[in-house]
Amino acid sequence: MEIAVLENSEISPTEPISQVVLALRGLYRSFGTVRAIQGLDLTVRRGEIYGFLGRNGAGKTTTIRSLMGILRPDAGTIEILGSSVDRVRPELKRNIGYVAQEQHFYSWMTCRGIGRFVGGFYPNWDAFEFERLLDVFELPPRRRISSLSHGMRVKLALALATAPRPPLLILDEPTSGLDPVARREFSDLLTVHARAANQTVFFSTHLVEEVERLADRLCILDRGRAVYEGSLGTLRESVRLLDSSACDPLPPDFHVLQRLGDTDLIVRAEPARWVEASLTDRGRALPLNEIFIAMVTGSRGR
Repeated sequence: MEIAVLENSEISPTEPISQVVLALRGLYRSFGTVRAIQGLDLTVRRGEIYGFLGRNGAGKTTTIRSLMGILRPDAGTIEILGSSVDRVRPELKRNIGYVAQEQHFYSWMTCRGIGRFVGGFYPNWDAFEFERLLDVFELPPRRRISSLSHGMRVKLALALATAPRPPLLILDEPTSGLDPVARREFSDLLTVHARAANQTVFFSTHLVEEVERLADRLCILDRGRAVYEGSLGTLRESVRLLDSSACDPLPPDFHVLQRLGDTDLIVRAEPARWVEASLTDRGRALPLNEIFIAMVTGSRGR
């Protein structure tokens, strides 16, 4: 079985299915006349931390809610852990740790109490692991959820999602609303824990620095479309700042994403094309934040 991918993806079309944990093919979802997801393709490999980056309203939450069976796509296919599914069934959900953008708990429960409650739904629930995570995340076991800060609730949600030891974690804007210190702390804990447990992580965010810190690979989403999928390294090598006087006209397959002033251009091309055209040294590397802005604004002009 072959896996179709985006032109700029680094996944081989014949990559073994055992290495594919999550795959979307031609996903569409509309709300009335608004197209939230438009032909989305992406592939997540086993053991990687995958960033799903986009502006607010780009379609990230709609995609994740479709993955989790909360929304039904209008068209397209979803493959999770080797199974093609039209709806995520309970037996599959047991292998997915899901943290929604907003946490809804029984506020009268304690941290330990909600662990016992949730654990009853998972045959593979690891009570010792949950207690360990409460300690690592500095969550008082006897503290009522009603008294927890937003950051502590996010950590509790991650502990609950991870304690069944699922092979796949799906996190929807997990650090939304956290202050910079809490955001960094959460990101560090997630990285260490996911690597130690050999888990695959798919997380959405609108924060470029979060993807830069965490992700092995990423998808940039704009208005429901993937405008890039691949590694951070390849993205940085593909988009550069170029003085238009250095090369006029541009070679084929070089695309102007953004014009800055009279002469400066932000240009995208495959890394090999920069080398072939002898333009690598003439172009200047850009911070990831500037690349992201150029990618999403440039995609609207094409």
